[in-house]
Amino acid sequence: MNFLWLLYASLQKKSYLCGQKIGHTDSSRIHELLEGAMTDKIDDRETFMKGIDYSYYYEQEE
Repeated sequence: MNFLWLLYASLQKKSYLCGQKIGHTDSSRIHELLEGAMTDKIDDRETFMKGIDYSYYYEQEE
């Protein structure tokens, strides 16, 4: 089984949030965004920590 991490750093915040908003009616946009931002570097601590930092950044109000 292959595991993948999401590289939030490679996603644009506005595109991601827009995809989240319309995702409940049309998930194709968010699926497309996330598919292009996956990595197999699951044992890389730096990638993991960056992912946590970016996920908090994406949740912040502008």
